[in-house]
Amino acid sequence: MSLPRKKRFIAGAKCPKCQAVDSIMLYKENDVEKIECVECHHKQSQVTEAVEKATAQPQQVIGVFKP
Repeated sequence: MSLPRKKRFIAGAKCPKCQAVDSIMLYKENDVEKIECVECHHKQSQVTEAVEKATAQPQQVIGVFKP
């Protein structure tokens, strides 16, 4: 049985999609902070510094598999 998520509303926050004020709730899912608009259901995740650094560096291709 999984535990219910604790959700907190952010006072004065505006949804980046629908621009509704006081409609953003903050919660954690798998140790990742997420926000969701209760009006339009827009969702965003908080990216950690480790993920940001990993994606900012150019990736090298080791090989290409062609079946």
